[in-house]
Amino acid sequence: MRSLNIAATGMLAQQTNVEVISNNIANMNTTAYTRRRPEFSDLLYQNLRRVGAASSDAGTIVPTGVQLGLGVKTTAVYRITEQGSVQNTDNTLDLAVQGKGYFQIKLPSGETSYTRDGSFQLSDKGEIVTHEGYTVLPGITVPSDAVGISINASGQVMVKKDGSIDQTVVGQLQTAIFPNEAGLEARGDNLYMETPASGPASVANPGSAGYGTVLQGYLETSNVNVVSEVTNLISAQRAYEMNSKVISTSDEMLNTINQMK
Repeated sequence: MRSLNIAATGMLAQQTNVEVISNNIANMNTTAYTRRRPEFSDLLYQNLRRVGAASSDAGTIVPTGVQLGLGVKTTAVYRITEQGSVQNTDNTLDLAVQGKGYFQIKLPSGETSYTRDGSFQLSDKGEIVTHEGYTVLPGITVPSDAVGISINASGQVMVKKDGSIDQTVVGQLQTAIFPNEAGLEARGDNLYMETPASGPASVANPGSAGYGTVLQGYLETSNVNVVSEVTNLISAQRAYEMNSKVISTSDEMLNTINQMK
């Protein structure tokens, strides 16, 4: 019976749905995490009687035909790039991007990755790095005698030295935007990689036309809506149960056929 396989595809689809929802809930407190949404599409159809086929020699045609669907499949897990709220941390090197833009991170392999997680720190050499010790491009070093660090909305990094009134600019942070942010490849540690689907990165100073600004002392929170996720989880559970019921019903029908004498 086709219904056995059809319901099985439905159960697998809802299993994927629950896995995506569980990952969203697990990352509800992850800095700058963007929630995911699975998307599904129907599988191929079997034409038992083709729509529009000739039904007589007089030129009449079949108005609807007989098409039987074969189930559902997962086509994508889409990343919702809506910005999360910003949270005050009062930490000098915590940065949030208000608007579009990703910080550029240099990986040990030499590749450039991208992130909206601005929880930066200083290395033993005074360089601004991520929590994994990866350099934040373009590679800004804070002098060891600096007594204060200030980062303005356009990404300029300025330091104040002991005994000095004026601030000195030691570097300029730049952010990257993409034609299709959802096409970035997540690689963990809040990092993303450029792909052919995302398009090439366009780099400029924060605050430029089309680019968000930098907010010092704040971090972007996850954009996961817990109430919405729990509601989706309940819907996925009910859909899974209904597909399971279809399998049970099909099994009972097959059992009835087997018992016929």
